[in-house]
Amino acid sequence: MRRVVILGATGSVGLSALEVARRHRSRFRVVGLSANSSVAALEPLAVEFRPEAVALADPGALDGRTDLRRAGWRAGPEAISELATLAGADIVVNAIVGAAGLRYTIAALEAGKRCALANKESLVAAGELVLDAARRGGGELVPVDSEHSAILQCIGNARRREVRRIILTASGGPFRQMDRAALEGVDAAMALQHPTWEMGSKISIDSATLANKALEVIEAHFLYGLPYDRIEVVVHPTSIVHSLVEFVDGSVLAQMGEPTMELPILHALAWPRRPADDVLCTFDPLKSSPLVFEPVDTVRFPLFGLGVEAGRAGGAAPAAFNAANEVAVNAFLEGRVTFTSMADVVAGALETLQGRSADTLDEILQVDRDARRHAASMIQEWKT
Repeated sequence: MRRVVILGATGSVGLSALEVARRHRSRFRVVGLSANSSVAALEPLAVEFRPEAVALADPGALDGRTDLRRAGWRAGPEAISELATLAGADIVVNAIVGAAGLRYTIAALEAGKRCALANKESLVAAGELVLDAARRGGGELVPVDSEHSAILQCIGNARRREVRRIILTASGGPFRQMDRAALEGVDAAMALQHPTWEMGSKISIDSATLANKALEVIEAHFLYGLPYDRIEVVVHPTSIVHSLVEFVDGSVLAQMGEPTMELPILHALAWPRRPADDVLCTFDPLKSSPLVFEPVDTVRFPLFGLGVEAGRAGGAAPAAFNAANEVAVNAFLEGRVTFTSMADVVAGALETLQGRSADTLDEILQVDRDARRHAASMIQEWKT
């Protein structure tokens, strides 16, 4: 039985991971749970799964809850770090949203854990450091994103030199067919209505702008060791084909299935085995036809191009892109910027921070802070 820690247990990916654990209790035991600050959301999960350790990232989240402190609950970033390195845990599911998850990815890998990574920002902001942590600590990095899970399944035991290119698929989001002028007027409620996936608010907005797909391109570069000119993206509105891999002999393999996060989560937990799961056996090729693919429109969705170019540039650019985008998304959700102006916020941060060094974790975190400050300053100037 594999012992599993779930960081970010109350978010969409965390809850999906817990649903997988419910159906596979003989294979996986949940030994650690964390959330950001919501005791109300985490407490019933702790009662159900009875983990060995429970933590909240917000240091003040347990104020007034002496009962939970007596039960062993802890609060603060250090408590999350201890969960990521929990003795006896085999797998750490990092489902924390945003750059806040970076430290815990590195900690889990340095401790020799399998890191089932849903926190793509870890690789975007600090890909080389994450890979070095895995090498140094003997940890294992297994992706949870459906696209990267698909690539892993298609590549299998093939050698990297046998891979010609990988093709990530994007749904295109809720505004796939909307013209540029109409995009000026969309609001957060509209952007959160993803056509094929049920996700948290941050990733839903990223999917609407296609920033999420740029993050996944950068992530793929580090996960599979391919240069950017061998990583492509196509729009696939029904989200049935999760990604494709073309090999040097001309063969193309695709991983297909209904859009559910539970499948890639189960794959990351059980890899390289495939345990039976009757709930997920729902694929109907007739119902899923036809399979349509379209090019990415970088004019209507400029954040995609900005993100990919940041990945190509390297250095501080990926961390700056990620940080500024997080600020822009939060501002859009709060109604402080328009849908189309998010790209302007990110472009401004990238221009300001280009050329900065980002070789160490401290330098990357400083870039992250500076990009957030610059993005917030731009947004404030527009308001005034």
